[in-house]
Amino acid sequence: MADAKIHDLVIVGAGPAALSCAVYTTREDIETLLYEKAVPGGLISTTDWVDNYPGFPDGIEGLTLGDNMRKQAERFGAVIELGEVLGLKKQGDIITLDTTDGDVQAKSVLIATGSGYKKIGVPGEDAYYARGVHYCATCDGAFYRDKRLVVVGGGNSAVQEAMFLTRFASHIDMLVRSDFRASDVLVKELESKFADKITVHKGIITDEILGAEIDGMNKVNKVLGTDKATGKKVEFETDGVFVFVGLQPNTGFLKGSGVELDEIGLIKSSADTLTTAIPGVFVAGDCRADATLQIATAVGEGATAALKIREFLEGHL
Repeated sequence: MADAKIHDLVIVGAGPAALSCAVYTTREDIETLLYEKAVPGGLISTTDWVDNYPGFPDGIEGLTLGDNMRKQAERFGAVIELGEVLGLKKQGDIITLDTTDGDVQAKSVLIATGSGYKKIGVPGEDAYYARGVHYCATCDGAFYRDKRLVVVGGGNSAVQEAMFLTRFASHIDMLVRSDFRASDVLVKELESKFADKITVHKGIITDEILGAEIDGMNKVNKVLGTDKATGKKVEFETDGVFVFVGLQPNTGFLKGSGVELDEIGLIKSSADTLTTAIPGVFVAGDCRADATLQIATAVGEGATAALKIREFLEGHL
């Protein structure tokens, strides 16, 4: 059913950037409605443990951190609706969002839908998520000090993250489906500086991630694959698997809206003002081109977006 009210601000998403923005806007009496199609808190609410967010010296469960952010935003008056935004268009000074609850109108919009990690879609990948399967080296690499790891991927992010993981892991087996897609500079750096800790296996298709009961918990212990050249099955013993095959921005609903996207679907914006190609539509967090994909920076962008949205609304009263 369509919502007749014209909201001051509608935020699409309810992850760290969105909730941070909502804390700031609601404290300044900017009426704020958030739409979230999954779990408030975003990716952090599905992360087992967060060890690098300031203010928590012993770390914190991702679900707890995300829930605390939600509670704080709601305490100041933010309203979170569970539903999906399907499209967006601007007519005059009003932005209309097509949602699963009908049309919703707003004076300003923040897009903070984040990005999801692309998966390789093999058996065991979902079952062992956060129990040996990971997608963020800076988030989870420190859990694997002096352990063996498998890295899946051959692009820039895979090479960069594999090199970063050598700070912790005793050895890394890097499984590349065909050949490197990473830049020559990165490949040469990997081969010249990290050959003692990273063994590259080209032409390996990852088939399955297996686990076993370890210290009373079911954890990853092996990766099965196929050598494309010989057709033979191969296996790699490991304590964890890091998958780096790219990100999938949650921005499909913006196609045809006038919001500009880059080649992989990230939202183009002004780095200073977080404005998009549509006046009144802002962006923050992991769905923004050039985002750093860290919780702390997403929170910072959310706060910046709130201040820019306030300035926009004051100029359009």
